[in-house]
Amino acid sequence: MQQARSMVSRLSSRLQALASAPCRSLSCAQDVLHRTPLYDFHLAHGGKMVAFAGWSLPVQYRDSHVNSHLHTRQHCSLFDVSHMLQTKIFGCDRVKLMESLVVGDIAELKPNQGTLSLFTNEAGGILDDLIVTSASEGHLYVVSNAGCREKDLTLMQDKVRELQNKGSDVALEVMDNALLALQGPTAAQVLQAGVADDLRKLPFMTSAVMEVFGVSGCRVTRCGYTGEDGVEISVPAAEAVHLAAALLKNPEVKLAGLAARDSLRLEAGLCLYGNDIDEHTTPVEGSLSWTLGAVTSGCPSPCLKKNVAMGYVPYEYSRPGTPLLVEVRRKQQPAVVSKMPFVSTNYYILK
Repeated sequence: MQQARSMVSRLSSRLQALASAPCRSLSCAQDVLHRTPLYDFHLAHGGKMVAFAGWSLPVQYRDSHVNSHLHTRQHCSLFDVSHMLQTKIFGCDRVKLMESLVVGDIAELKPNQGTLSLFTNEAGGILDDLIVTSASEGHLYVVSNAGCREKDLTLMQDKVRELQNKGSDVALEVMDNALLALQGPTAAQVLQAGVADDLRKLPFMTSAVMEVFGVSGCRVTRCGYTGEDGVEISVPAAEAVHLAAALLKNPEVKLAGLAARDSLRLEAGLCLYGNDIDEHTTPVEGSLSWTLGAVTSGCPSPCLKKNVAMGYVPYEYSRPGTPLLVEVRRKQQPAVVSKMPFVSTNYYILK
């Protein structure tokens, strides 16, 4: 019991840090925060709202953070990620534009296939991480971080104007869709009840436009930020509450907030922009192959029941099994270099 209380205490400290970290614009006044189409829905379901990257979002609901985390690993949870920037890039030169801004071979993507990529600056530093999907409808569908919204938009818009001035055929559209993430081992089973498409034919990092629980025009992408199987559903804003309510009718589904999303992604070894990668980190360093000298993310792992952390160490200390000392609140604590992910990922791959 004492160990459980200790874990809850440390998790509480982690949540307070999540809600106050300046690098993610969490200190904005409540009255100027953006609200997603699900804001009132969150309040009605007991969501504890915090400022995050200029948005008012639920950090957790009535369930504890640990219970929410474990429910996602064992069943499935619904996350509101509508704060993410969603854009479409049109025109014959859309691939040329994107490949001038990111690392990755966008031209080789098959229809409706996506890839994780990175915006980089001239020095090779990471400006943001993003997912680029080559939509079969003739455009690129791009999802990037809310905390980098203005920077990302300026980067893309400037490049669009530059290419247009040279006669290229390219255009940019900012979408106002909501974005819902259904994550966990039973996510596909839950979603299948509301779609006609066979989700067994939709592997990790692919997407399709379909009707979902009566809402037409939804783009369903097999991806997520938890390490579990799941989808992200881009849905017209006016239909977001309807879709969320329809999904919650299944007892497998519970709402989850920023706190669970953060600990889930850390267990899965996934980077958080602004913490683990930034403009001073190159793709090689971030490997997103951890090699420099500081802890960038850390929390108690609800699944492993021990502390886990992500960070950078000198190369000679990077071999798994290497013992280290980590300074926590001015006290040195023993640590061991481990392979990531800390908890095995369960992405759906066609065999």
